[in-house]
Amino acid sequence: MLAVQPPSTSDGLLNSDQRRLLDAFASQAAIALERAELSEEARRGQIARETERLQTALLNSISHDLRTPLASITGALSTLVDGTGAMDESTRRELLENAKEEADRLNRLLGNLLDMNRLESGALTLRIEPGDVEDLVGTALTQLGDAAQRRDIRVSVPPTLPPVPVDFALVTQALVNILDNALKYSPPDAPVDVRAQTAGGELELRIEDRGAGIPPEDLKRVFDKFYRIQRRDATRGVGLGLAISKGIIEAHGGRIWAENRPEGGTTVVFTLPLTSSDGLRPGNGSGTWVTTDRAS
Repeated sequence: MLAVQPPSTSDGLLNSDQRRLLDAFASQAAIALERAELSEEARRGQIARETERLQTALLNSISHDLRTPLASITGALSTLVDGTGAMDESTRRELLENAKEEADRLNRLLGNLLDMNRLESGALTLRIEPGDVEDLVGTALTQLGDAAQRRDIRVSVPPTLPPVPVDFALVTQALVNILDNALKYSPPDAPVDVRAQTAGGELELRIEDRGAGIPPEDLKRVFDKFYRIQRRDATRGVGLGLAISKGIIEAHGGRIWAENRPEGGTTVVFTLPLTSSDGLRPGNGSGTWVTTDRAS
């Protein structure tokens, strides 16, 4: 609808020149609006196509990562069932261990998908209690199972580090994801360091590996959902672990980032406030490092 208010000096009617000018103006305005609408429709269509393409790619990736451990588990169990009589004990145990490892990997993948859904839907509820940092690290290593037991993981925690107000299960999961990433991208014989300290009213936890490092342009993007560094030695996964860790840490009021080690490898650092949201501080502590080496 186009409305025109004539000058107060006129009799309220437009002369022929004014009417032609108004018609031309209205026509040009209609064309401009139509073009804008068509452009917006094209943009929405492009977004819809890109969204569909991304969803298809993600579904294919997730489907592949679900099928791979299932195929390994099915293959191992089928071999055990079909060759029970002619199989020696060492082969049987190797097949069972392989099936267990793949089942654990599948469980972590499904857990990550469920955790991401909780984070995005706003259904994540924190149950904050004082947590011991050494217990957090120990529980994370236990959950990693054989993947951690076979590696040299060096844990350094001050003996008098104060308890930290956290949701123990969620922060443990964040640490599991970070450690799992460090182990996957490090040489099998290289150590991984876990160092804890207090800094500026926060707990700071550093996980250092000796892998190939992260390209500078990817240092921030590695925490994006479904993002994976494109390189030949890329390992399996859908790129959810670090994104979930980021969501959990930020839900606690903390920060997380990645940086490259000058000597080679990557350090993932996250902080957690030592004071809970209700203002209570669980304690103070400082001291020298106590190092526990966990080697295979």
